[in-house]
Amino acid sequence: MKRFVCAAVLCAVTSTAFAQAPPIGSCTVFPANNIWNTRVDQLPLSPSSSTWVNTIGAATHLHPDFGSGLISGEPFGIPFVLVPGTQPKFPATFLYADESDPGPYAVPVNAPIEGGSASTGDRHVITVDATNCFLYELYNAFPQTSSWKADSGAIFNLSSNALRPDTWTSADAAGLPIFPGLVRYDEVLAGEIRHAVRFTVPRTQKAHLWPARHDASSLTAPQYPPMGARFRLQANFDISTFSTANRVILTALKRYGMMLADNGSAWYISGTQDDRWDNNDLNQLKTLTGANFEAVDVLPLMIDPNSGHARQTGVSVSVTPATITVNVNAKTALNATVTNTADQTVTWDVNGTVGGNGTVGFIDSISGVYTAPASVPSPATVRIHAASHAVPAAIGSASVTITNPIVNPIAVKITPASAFLNLGGALQFSATVTNTTNTSVTWKVTSASRGNPAPGTITAQGLYQAPATPIAVTITATSVADPTKSASASVSVNRIHKRAVR
Repeated sequence: MKRFVCAAVLCAVTSTAFAQAPPIGSCTVFPANNIWNTRVDQLPLSPSSSTWVNTIGAATHLHPDFGSGLISGEPFGIPFVLVPGTQPKFPATFLYADESDPGPYAVPVNAPIEGGSASTGDRHVITVDATNCFLYELYNAFPQTSSWKADSGAIFNLSSNALRPDTWTSADAAGLPIFPGLVRYDEVLAGEIRHAVRFTVPRTQKAHLWPARHDASSLTAPQYPPMGARFRLQANFDISTFSTANRVILTALKRYGMMLADNGSAWYISGTQDDRWDNNDLNQLKTLTGANFEAVDVLPLMIDPNSGHARQTGVSVSVTPATITVNVNAKTALNATVTNTADQTVTWDVNGTVGGNGTVGFIDSISGVYTAPASVPSPATVRIHAASHAVPAAIGSASVTITNPIVNPIAVKITPASAFLNLGGALQFSATVTNTTNTSVTWKVTSASRGNPAPGTITAQGLYQAPATPIAVTITATSVADPTKSASASVSVNRIHKRAVR
């Protein structure tokens, strides 16, 4: 197949930050410097940007092709399953065996299939061996008794930047892995997506751009985007009115963009099948249109056309402490360290909002002091970012969990706890109340004898006056601050005989 060559390649490389590889189990989803994990918000526009956007559809709405529940009777999104390092491997036979990895595949025969077991769609099957760090993907997959039958399959070493042989397909039309481009619920819950997102368009060019390896079209006209084309959400698009979850997704589309991986519906972004998604919330993403996106030129990042290793800048930002827990309304100081530049200033944000807000907390733009919100947000963990002023794409982050303060319950102790008292005698009791500033109590005396004879009296200061008749009584001190908390003492009132001294 003829290889597409970009018409205009800039010689200068725009600064991009040290990438942070997204984790999965004990592995990362490719190295931190992989092109999937490299930000593109500072890259130059592709000279074909406006042409490609118009061809795909400038007025066509963005569509999250994932969610919870069923759509037309089928599970919504692309499923994946984590398998242990001891997962048995099964053989697989392929329609396109000459461009498929022969296996065997660490894919259990009961692995979830995209669209369900009866699906007539793409039927992708994805497993991740998060112990040995391998990714297994099948396309149009059908389980057999102890094997798999599929159109194509690919195995990726998650610790490597190696690409598939040029012109080879994978479980995706562009010859790329699918899993690194999925929007995962756990990433949104954690407050940050650190990779590009997979998306589809109706028609592509018979060409592919790095890091894509395969074409899936007979169209040669340049108005059609090639496989592997990278798009990003325009920097000036206001995301402040969107929900916290959607701001995480939109921030990723600004920073890391999305990679064209297959023919399908226009501006459909891919995510995982997960019953925790809020479909009504995700539908707000449909307010974006193609006009809000632009194509970028990633070729200045390419070091080797046969490797996913992307050129990185030397500027980096680290935030300490990296993980911290604070109570509501509490303040904590964060420190940002910027390396390889004289400009140490940073821009602070909380969950993508510069300076933060009342829901997720505020952070001082100069001191880096974070003030937790008045109530625990949902989710309770927020992500604080520090972006270098010198190289805005260089960014560090910290995870902050907000909790309600632990309040020790009010406790009451009475002294003495028991006593013997002569008929008509008096005894002073005292009460100690802890874990409250209000240490006052109310006193009460009740009869513990049959017939409930007169128990005697007790003053507001805890002085008990016994009756002139024998009786057993209970003295109770109850907290004024929390009337559910009290303590009791037992008193036996009787004639006390004293032995004469001889």
